[in-house]
Amino acid sequence: MTERFVKQELRQAETAGERALESLYILRDTLNSAKNWGLLDLFGGGAFTGFIKHSKMETAAGLITQAKKDLESFQKELKDVPVSLDLRMEIGSFLSFADFFFDDPVSDYLVYSRIQNTREDVEDGIQLVEELLEKLRKQW
Repeated sequence: MTERFVKQELRQAETAGERALESLYILRDTLNSAKNWGLLDLFGGGAFTGFIKHSKMETAAGLITQAKKDLESFQKELKDVPVSLDLRMEIGSFLSFADFFFDDPVSDYLVYSRIQNTREDVEDGIQLVEELLEKLRKQW
């Protein structure tokens, strides 16, 4: 491998990593908002609060899909670099369904807990991608 080729691969990996990181930042912000609405819903926020929370969760679900795509792209770009990336994030559709139709404290708590767990997974993902990008940049 030529030095030029290696630098090109590093640049491509860095760009893909930055894109994945941005997706994770946006997802984290959306999950934080959903968590806040979930907390309000947990303490009796009512139908409007539940609707907003679900709207945030639907947005987060779409953002999770995009973040996964961006992470897969990053992982693909890292194939020549001895670093692996494995991150799983999901929001359970049943919990959203149960909360929407059975608006009670138990289902509200389960949804809030799931949002919090997913948010923690995203934080771990952000830390991992930041570390990988730092390693990539040191190889320049």
